[in-house]
Amino acid sequence: MKYLKAQIARLMINYFATDDRRIEHALNVLFQAERLIAEETISCNHEIVIATSLLHDIGIKVSEKKLGYNNGKTQEEYGPPVAGMLLESIGFPAEKITKVKEIIANHHSPSRYDYPELDGENHTLVILDD
Repeated sequence: MKYLKAQIARLMINYFATDDRRIEHALNVLFQAERLIAEETISCNHEIVIATSLLHDIGIKVSEKKLGYNNGKTQEEYGPPVAGMLLESIGFPAEKITKVKEIIANHHSPSRYDYPELDGENHTLVILDD
């Protein structure tokens, strides 16, 4: 997809609106992920890494609205449906949306999935998330 990074970044920025802290964090995670991919020979789908990096915390807004707080568990619960909706709006491929949603649903806990975008040993996001 042409200009995918810009398209997903715009979706994330529009979604978080004035929450500059979340926007900057997502952009930093993307930067770190791309650095790791460039430095190491990680064989993974760059589009999935871009989408996951930028949208990994997208569930925070729903969690805070519904519950008044957010944590890793609530981000994993509320993030995938929002990420899926946003990615569908730009025609992101359905099979990649599934992977992005599954990774987001496990980004604070060990994953049940064995994707190259995850650290194979721990099944956690290969990207740096603080």
